[in-house]
Amino acid sequence: MVKELQLRVNLIEEKKEDILKKKASKKLGISFADITAIKVLRKSIDARKKDVVFNYKVAVYINEPIPDTPDYIFEYKDVSNAKEIHIVGFGPAGMYAALRCIELGYKPIVLERGKNVQDRRRDLRAINQFHDVNEDSNYCFGEGGAGTYSDGKLYTRSLKRGDVRRIFENLVYHGATEQILIDAHPHIGTNKLPKIIQNIRENILKYGGEIHFDTRVTDFVIKNNKLQAIQLQNGTEMTVNSVILATGHSARDIYELLHRKDILLKAKSFAMGVRVEHPQQIIDQIQYSCSGERDELLPAAAYSLVHQVGNRGVYSFCMCPGGFIVPAATANGEVVVNGMSPSRRNNKFANSGIVVEINVDKDIPKYEKHGVLKGLQYQKDLEKLAFNAGGRSQVAPAQRLTDFVEGRLSLSLNETSYQPGLNSSPMHSLLPKLIGSRLRKGFAAFGKKMHGYYTAEANIIGVESRTSSPVNIPRKENLEHPQIEGLFPCGEGGGYAGGIISAAMDGERCAEAAIAKL
Repeated sequence: MVKELQLRVNLIEEKKEDILKKKASKKLGISFADITAIKVLRKSIDARKKDVVFNYKVAVYINEPIPDTPDYIFEYKDVSNAKEIHIVGFGPAGMYAALRCIELGYKPIVLERGKNVQDRRRDLRAINQFHDVNEDSNYCFGEGGAGTYSDGKLYTRSLKRGDVRRIFENLVYHGATEQILIDAHPHIGTNKLPKIIQNIRENILKYGGEIHFDTRVTDFVIKNNKLQAIQLQNGTEMTVNSVILATGHSARDIYELLHRKDILLKAKSFAMGVRVEHPQQIIDQIQYSCSGERDELLPAAAYSLVHQVGNRGVYSFCMCPGGFIVPAATANGEVVVNGMSPSRRNNKFANSGIVVEINVDKDIPKYEKHGVLKGLQYQKDLEKLAFNAGGRSQVAPAQRLTDFVEGRLSLSLNETSYQPGLNSSPMHSLLPKLIGSRLRKGFAAFGKKMHGYYTAEANIIGVESRTSSPVNIPRKENLEHPQIEGLFPCGEGGGYAGGIISAAMDGERCAEAAIAKL
């Protein structure tokens, strides 16, 4: 017999041996010896009150063993000589599209503008230490996409878009810890993701798929509104059946290419703002109601904040406890910041994007001349502003949080995790009023919701501009572009995902749709 239970365990109890088994025995009114095993299905932390509690959802096995067969079985086939599906981009959407193709008996041909995870490290070092941005290999472009070296958070709200559990199980199949199946807010970490991504690559190659790195798509050959071929930067032209376009939200050259070819695009609302960085201990003390260091059993504390200012949401985005701020520019002449965390989340800083909703149809009228690319141009201009304010390198403009809200230049800045360095700048006057004034009111409100959050010990660092795509590549119900037959916009770049898991699910769906069309 198997019974599912909800159990609550306090910090003192958590340190005791067999505590879940003892609590289950008492709650079910059965002998401790009758419980053969307990499987944790879900674990979360309730820190709303001073006494922190762990919430467990468990399956209690009574006089029977846990079955050793997995819930999901991934059966990959040799597709060396199978019909081809071309995939542009090898981030989460492209990777999972390729894996799904192989499961269904089709050969994925992946074209990735960046480098593999190992070679990509050199270009990340060049950004951090020498402020040199490789436009094809950086924190956004390369094997695994933006998620590889910018955190690996797996939380998603896109529960209706596909089988979330299947994506998680597939990550475990490729080397992720089973803990991601349990945690309420699962996370792999930038130090562990590259190996998992390498395993996915090797599996695709093992079963006959192809992956071409350092291969940028520069044009589409279209006849009678049907995609016939793709052209590469090296001059090669590849004949195609179907193309899954999974280039991510920072592949601006793809949007510009589609626009030049009069392929239907739509402007899309998005969000922009800054990164705020606190000492992790401050966030721990607020969230866990503790003084000094948090208990060793507690992870670095996270937070989620939202406030309405002038009918626009101001909210936290991609919060990274125990993490780092990284330079996420994809071209020289711009400064973009993002956050990441290692698996242990043991850095002494916490950072989060704090961003403002931007209604692309109402908030930026001066950019109407740019048509469907108006949001994209707005992003570019703010990134260029940050580049100039930082000193025309990857040094980022920054200000103490309290100085930003109160409208004064910071005479000094706090220590930071951002390797290229910070330059004290009047962010309160540099940012457009649309963003700056709302951020200032939002931060003041957050200080009231989280006492201690509003502090001179925090820096704000600009700009956080790549939260999502400012362009949508439309598609029909069958996920094909409404104008170009054989083109399947996919993932974050198409405007259909907002993170690793939702992008992976969309990749699988697009693979199925592209195959159904053949």
